[in-house]
Amino acid sequence: MKILVVNCGSSSVKYQFIDMQNEFVMAKGMVSRIGMSGSVLTHKPHDRSEVKVTGDILDHIIAIQYIISILLSENHGVIKDKKEIEAVGHRVVHGGEKFAESVMIDGDVLRIIRDLIDLAPLHNPHNIRGINACMKALPDIPQVAVFDTAFHQTMAPVAYLYGIPYVMYKRHSVRRYGFHGPSHYFVSQRAAAMLNKGYDEIRTITCHLGNGASVTAVNRGKSVDTSMGFTPLEGLLMGTRCGDMDPAVILHIMGREELSLHEANTLMNKHSGLSGISGVSSDMREIIEAMNEGHTNARVAFEIYCYRLRKYIGAYTAAMGGLDALVFTAGVGENSAVVREKCVENLEFLGIKIDPEKNRAAVGKEMDISSPDAGVRTLSIPTNEELVIARDTLRLINSQSQ
Repeated sequence: MKILVVNCGSSSVKYQFIDMQNEFVMAKGMVSRIGMSGSVLTHKPHDRSEVKVTGDILDHIIAIQYIISILLSENHGVIKDKKEIEAVGHRVVHGGEKFAESVMIDGDVLRIIRDLIDLAPLHNPHNIRGINACMKALPDIPQVAVFDTAFHQTMAPVAYLYGIPYVMYKRHSVRRYGFHGPSHYFVSQRAAAMLNKGYDEIRTITCHLGNGASVTAVNRGKSVDTSMGFTPLEGLLMGTRCGDMDPAVILHIMGREELSLHEANTLMNKHSGLSGISGVSSDMREIIEAMNEGHTNARVAFEIYCYRLRKYIGAYTAAMGGLDALVFTAGVGENSAVVREKCVENLEFLGIKIDPEKNRAAVGKEMDISSPDAGVRTLSIPTNEELVIARDTLRLINSQSQ
């Protein structure tokens, strides 16, 4: 079966086209600047060079049409007939408490996803647009929703409830949900395989470090705690997001700066984190470069970033009563040896100790970077959220046909 995996943002659509017979990525790419001038489709077939196509891509429906057209293109395509697209798997950011696993999309599912817009106003509307666009372009094939939040639905109330009146949870669904679920699931499974252990046998901490960042405690195959909360704002310091802070801080700033709710939200999500502290960039590579050139605030931002993650590693080890594997993944986690080294500094007492040479060699590679005498294995594992979506899509389709 060949599956199109779609991840829709406000002005972009990322995609991969995967042949599930051997889990081979036939093509991948992205439509960017949807609804803006200079819209572009960047497409990479598995056996040819990357190509860029510009055009007036006014909405997600046109973006999906562009993607299907280039998959069929004589010069750049990988299929000859639209019927070779046999299913579509969609990344959906928020499934609330309604969805603890992936589901086939029908009218009722789409309605519930729409009802959850209040919990993810920056994400779910665009996910819905992508689903509607694919249903219009490919009306006769199954569509599956794979939720960022689903993996974390195994958390207990002690981990997901906040210290506010319980009625706020019952009325408004205010609780910890967690995100990056497919990534945490994928790399925690890979960690078990690398260590020749059963997934239900090991305790793993997975660190998804990209522009958005989160850390999850996976105890014997189940997420028991995660750093992102009601929204993706909580937890670690990120590229432009503030992460954990005293909630009174934003109330104080709103009063002093006379900020609206929208302006306060923008401040915490778009102008904080590495970018806000350093004044340099939200990109860890540029932060490290500036730090090495003597930029004081860049060094402070870098050290806060690593310090917060180190605290979470200690806390989640305590929450699980021990640790077998620590995993680094996503753009920063997979590629920055400097970040990995700093984040595990002084954690030898937990059994975490990395080999400097292996750590430097693990750039975008699946590797065990632990010292031989380490009690906990530290692993660098490239994530593959698209493959998780494709696998879930295939599983659901197969289960319906039995």
